[in-house]
Amino acid sequence: MAQATREFKVTDWKEESYTELESGKLTRAKVTAEFSGDIAGSGRVEWLMCYRGDKTADYVGFQDIEATLDGRRGGFVVTSTGTFDGKVAEGPWTIVEGSGRGDLAGISGSGHFSAPLGGGATYRLTYELT
Repeated sequence: MAQATREFKVTDWKEESYTELESGKLTRAKVTAEFSGDIAGSGRVEWLMCYRGDKTADYVGFQDIEATLDGRRGGFVVTSTGTFDGKVAEGPWTIVEGSGRGDLAGISGSGHFSAPLGGGATYRLTYELT
């Protein structure tokens, strides 16, 4: 299996609350990002988030990445569930089986991302291309 690492930068974040709770809220965020490093391209994700009263949160989402990886151009979808501790959002990635497109058809793997407030987001993806 190969490994891809480096950074991504959030380029747009549109978040709306859809349910107010006694001690928090439920929100939906539409986010775009630019990837650099071993994955070079862009991503779009929708996060569903549950904020607690202390402003920490749990979230789940699907991210569609369109990029060049290992000299191949195409796309794939990763799913993630994670946490935001008030300073850093992080969580695992799993490539959705059958979501590979173009030269990345047949991709599989998993990884992790970490996105501190203020920038410096990183990713690590262990993958296999068949």
